[in-house]
Amino acid sequence: MAKHKGRAWHVRLLAAALGVTAMAAGASVWTAQAGTASAGPRAGISSEAKPQERVSAVAVDIAHASDRGAKGVNITIDDGPDPNWTPQVLQLLKDSGVKATFCMVGTQAQAYPDLVKKVVADGHRLCNHTVSHDTAMDTKSEAYQSQQILDAERMITKASGGVRPQYYRAPGGAFTPYSRKLAASRGMRPLGWNVDTKDFERPGVDTMVATVKSEISNGPTVLFHDAGGDRSQTLAALRQVLPWLREQGYAFGFPVR
Repeated sequence: MAKHKGRAWHVRLLAAALGVTAMAAGASVWTAQAGTASAGPRAGISSEAKPQERVSAVAVDIAHASDRGAKGVNITIDDGPDPNWTPQVLQLLKDSGVKATFCMVGTQAQAYPDLVKKVVADGHRLCNHTVSHDTAMDTKSEAYQSQQILDAERMITKASGGVRPQYYRAPGGAFTPYSRKLAASRGMRPLGWNVDTKDFERPGVDTMVATVKSEISNGPTVLFHDAGGDRSQTLAALRQVLPWLREQGYAFGFPVR
């Protein structure tokens, strides 16, 4: 999975998350090992998300398959929630009768909790996309990876009203053995993708639709975004892609856990 490059928006996300990162470094020490999940409340972050609750570990390998089987397709939406684009994506999905998996950035979830709750209320699933979407986190320390994953888990869970993310997607595919084991120990299946629409680069609606049509045979998990800039092309592409997939006999589902 190629890493996305040249995203000025993600630089701004990193800057916005510096306070959280600094807090994590100075206020407490986290320990998280494969198969073990224990963590106490963090300074400045409510313990309402119950980080010490017992969770069941899931598989550590990166999921690509759909729970709807060989003709299943997983629509995944990354980087939100966003106050402008997420409501439009949700309405389109509702009108189309499609459920999706929303991979949320912790700072975005914290900023827009009502949208997180709306995603859950509409029957979609949550995915942890770290605190600040650092696509180089696979080059960082295990302590940093732990902070990015565990703090985002709590942010998203709190914003949702107590619904935990069921998946973990590393920014830009920057997984490490450590991050996969940590996420899996917290009940979040590492989540990849098979079809990258590259909607973040706004390549044009026709190009995005053609990508899905030509690459869906590679696997069921399709990557879109609902934040980080103008997502009008994403919406237009989804309006074409969703009915086309249904016409081809695909059933919309969720990634396996």
